[in-house]
Amino acid sequence: MNDKDTIVSKSQLVDFFRQKEKKKNDWLIGTEHEKFLFSLDDFKPIPYEGENGIQKLLKMLHENSGWSPIFEKNNIIGLLSDNKSSISLEPGGQLELSGAALKNLHMTCDETGTHLAQLRKALEKLNLGMAGFGFHPLSKREDFHFMPKGRYKIMRNWMPKVGSMGLDMMLRTCTIQVNLDYSSENDMVKKFRTAITLQPVITALFSNSPFYEGEASDFLSLRTEVWRNTDKARCGIPRCVFDDDFGYEKWVDYLLSVPMYFIYRNSQYNDVAGSSFKNFLEGTLKGYEGIKPTMKDWEDHMSVAFTDVRLKGYIEMRGADGGPWDRICALPAVWVGLLYDEDALDESEKIAKQISYEEVIKATFNCSKTGLNSKIGKFKSQELAIELLKIAKTGLKNRNFLNSSGDNETGYLSPLLNMAEEGKTLADTMLQKYLKDWNKDPKKAIENQII
Repeated sequence: MNDKDTIVSKSQLVDFFRQKEKKKNDWLIGTEHEKFLFSLDDFKPIPYEGENGIQKLLKMLHENSGWSPIFEKNNIIGLLSDNKSSISLEPGGQLELSGAALKNLHMTCDETGTHLAQLRKALEKLNLGMAGFGFHPLSKREDFHFMPKGRYKIMRNWMPKVGSMGLDMMLRTCTIQVNLDYSSENDMVKKFRTAITLQPVITALFSNSPFYEGEASDFLSLRTEVWRNTDKARCGIPRCVFDDDFGYEKWVDYLLSVPMYFIYRNSQYNDVAGSSFKNFLEGTLKGYEGIKPTMKDWEDHMSVAFTDVRLKGYIEMRGADGGPWDRICALPAVWVGLLYDEDALDESEKIAKQISYEEVIKATFNCSKTGLNSKIGKFKSQELAIELLKIAKTGLKNRNFLNSSGDNETGYLSPLLNMAEEGKTLADTMLQKYLKDWNKDPKKAIENQII
């Protein structure tokens, strides 16, 4: 271990975020999206091993794509490309693409299309399908198979101690996320606070999980409710983001308050769940006395804070349900339009400043239940969604990134613009069909959203 990587003071943790600042011309877009994999015979989740299992799928993808395999104890658990994009496994076998950091949305959507095409080709050979939902429409906890990753074993043991739905989060949810850069501490604060305040309306727009074990639930985004009941010490909306003096140090203080899960040593995840990273920083972590953390330990720890928006050297927006191809392209389009254009960010911040922390908490619950038919502070969700999409469209137009056909990035918002005007999310539409056209057969939901 290199001594220069050892953390000896909190100031190094603060500096970590300052060192990640980028000039505006260097800002990039990173998109992540998860998909459920299932047998086309019965729509049940697939195991890791077996002739039609995830291990076989990853080996096929490796052979077809040339991406380098990632192993943990002789198990292939992911793939890595030359441009640092990667395919990884979520706890219940959900497959995630963590996309490369790209300059514009055209590149992002091309990357998504290429990935889905390669994945679809491999899945067809195994008689498997994929779909993006916020929460699996059919399967129960016991239908899922935990993936052979050490950190997931630790989380699996810890989750029931701190929340009622942590195992559901691990096994039965999928999301779309986007990662964006910042130029300074003030820019980070402005983007972070604006994003986490407006997140409920994005949650409403992307609602795509109205079913629970084959029946209509009380939520349009059941995934959001699952996260509310996972672990209050590391999830949700941190109060500190709304403090007047919020910045890098306040975020470090918040992360230090988040309980640890593990430390990685000797190619193994070691269980320290519930321990304090402060103690680790002081060299007093039980069982590891005298050992100080490294920057890799800090990066690992940042990854187990599951707030709706989080800072990890970039700002990560995490509040959207998984969905079909056009939604994977639409989510980064919304946030890039709102946050990467100066005028659009100013307009978005003006709206966000009219909504309090308490109103965001309330809206997160209400939007997960009733989608665009709820309120966020004094705003009606549907009206606010229309306004934010209008701002995002202007922001994307101002960026003026054109593809080979001369089109700018605004087209990726199209499915959301139509939906906001109608006031019906994917979840609303599914429920309507479930009651009227599908004879209450939720399998039709999967059939209609196979990617």
